[in-house]
Amino acid sequence: MAEQFLTLMADYCEEDQERILKWYNAVREAGFTGTQTHPLPMHISLASFPLEKEADAVEMTRRIAAEYGPVQVDLRHAGILPGGRVLVAAPDLTSGLVALQAACGQRVVNGYPWLPHTTMLIDEPEIIGRAVPVLMKHFVPIRARIDRLHLCAFWPTREILRLELTGNR
Repeated sequence: MAEQFLTLMADYCEEDQERILKWYNAVREAGFTGTQTHPLPMHISLASFPLEKEADAVEMTRRIAAEYGPVQVDLRHAGILPGGRVLVAAPDLTSGLVALQAACGQRVVNGYPWLPHTTMLIDEPEIIGRAVPVLMKHFVPIRARIDRLHLCAFWPTREILRLELTGNR
């Protein structure tokens, strides 16, 4: 399958990657494999772009990474996105997270209004329903830190750019 779009992601720091991966791995070890983008780092998608906008997306990613510093988020929610096909851990909205996403200039990401979340499983609704108790058994709210941006093209996955958040905003 040829690449179809670009996505700008906010990646969690390495320590929080490990904590969030425990939830993800518990779901996988219970037999739920899904179609999510593992082994990409755990992240929150911030923006999406058509393939022909790659140069603009790279420039924007560089600008945002230089302007904004790391962002704290409280991952306090687990649930299912509308449509029933995506099991997630989700943060509270904070001014820092909203500002980071607003810097992208988009309210719609991959065709849907932006809703910050970290995907644990993508599958059919019936399977997601069976995976919920597994995630809930392991899910514990955490304060996490987003410390870098990550731009990729999808399907297949092509990593384009990964930058630390180094700014003061």
